[in-house]
Amino acid sequence: MSTDRYVSPLSERYASKEMQHIFSQDKKFSTWRKLWIALAETEKELDLSMDGKPVITDEMIEEMKAHITDINYDVAREREKQVRHDVMSHVYAYGVQCPKAAGIIHLGATSCYVGDNTDIIIMREGLELIKKKLVNVIATLAGFAKKYKDEPTLAFTHFQPAQPTSVGKRATLWINEFMLDLEDLDYVIGSLKLLGCKGTTGTQASFKELFNNDTEKLDALDRKIAEKMGFAACYPVSGQTYSRKVDTRVLNVLSGIAASAHKMSNDIRLLQHLKEVEEPFEKNQIGSSAMAYKRNPMRSERIASLARYVIVDGLNPAITSATQWFERTLDDSANKRISVAESFLATDGILDLCLNVTNGLVVNSKVIERHIMSELPFMVTENIMMDAVKAGGNRQELHESIRKLSMEAGKHVKQDGKDNDLLELIAASDDFDLTLEELNGYMVPADYIGRSAEQVEKYLAEVIDPMLSKEKDLLGVEAVISV
Repeated sequence: MSTDRYVSPLSERYASKEMQHIFSQDKKFSTWRKLWIALAETEKELDLSMDGKPVITDEMIEEMKAHITDINYDVAREREKQVRHDVMSHVYAYGVQCPKAAGIIHLGATSCYVGDNTDIIIMREGLELIKKKLVNVIATLAGFAKKYKDEPTLAFTHFQPAQPTSVGKRATLWINEFMLDLEDLDYVIGSLKLLGCKGTTGTQASFKELFNNDTEKLDALDRKIAEKMGFAACYPVSGQTYSRKVDTRVLNVLSGIAASAHKMSNDIRLLQHLKEVEEPFEKNQIGSSAMAYKRNPMRSERIASLARYVIVDGLNPAITSATQWFERTLDDSANKRISVAESFLATDGILDLCLNVTNGLVVNSKVIERHIMSELPFMVTENIMMDAVKAGGNRQELHESIRKLSMEAGKHVKQDGKDNDLLELIAASDDFDLTLEELNGYMVPADYIGRSAEQVEKYLAEVIDPMLSKEKDLLGVEAVISV
């Protein structure tokens, strides 16, 4: 590892080897070479000829196929110093290895033929890896939700205790947001098309010349290249590049996943503060350099940290798309090299962390029970009041009595540091004909979680299980966390 120059933390600390390979130089330039082969094969299949003789031969194509991965980077780098053009440098380097084919490599094409088509191919592979990890995060959370579907816990509105929910039901809220992301992800993957071979301004003028204005062959050109590269179609119209709005769509999906992960990680961090639910903590893990007793939610914090980066980075392609001039301008290139790759690497790291955290969540049931029992006296008062009305009481008078007694009990808790004694105050009140024993009968948390367990079961059975069955081949991913 180089220690005398900047190295991206995304590579060194956060992103997986799989995602790093997708955005590697080897992947990029070997894909360029595959595209040049696809172009040459298509031109040959469409009988490109000069004076009745084929321009491209099988021998040329076989020579090109023999050098897809053994890229002579040294030759390309040296050439780029001279010509200041990355594509032509690699055309030259490929030609050095393929002397018989050197004259037909990149024939009729412009730089975006390899650059843009490769970007689309790489983004699709990146999205497919993102999808695999996202599906596994959902599967892990589904198991957690099912396990804890019946366990009552305090629900919060405005981070103030509200009606109880269940631990499992809360997890379905996290799942639901990831499912929305999965729907968007599937749409974007399915919508991606190749740029194809459109030429300098998207008019196919160079190919019109090559094929002597044979429109059938010109129509077949894009279709055949798309098929060879595993795509159903090419974008029907373009300038020199595919619309940069495509990058905006892609990074918007990644931004959505980051937002969902951030929301979940915030909830986990707050729950860890309450000591109710904790992220996994390894045997030899150090929580603080000063405070040896601490168990900081560092992985959830890292999710939030990376997520903010992805969310903000999502602005890059939108601004780039908005500022493109006519058929082509090069102020997109440097930005795309950084913003697109780093969004993928960061989102990949986020999902690995989500897998790690959700697969090892610790639920402290006794703490949860203590918290809910301390607040439950306030929450059961509506049921107490309703039963008292049914027994002949006046609803408005009973409501006022409950309000006053609740304020008194709240004062005892907040100002005096005492336990919640609301039930004792109600039992002692002349307004209610209820004993403390009868009032304690209301203190069953499970009676106040509504349809939480049923909602979890229904959601998993009707929404999540069918999706997981459909995507079963993607299951089984294990996260590897570097630090």
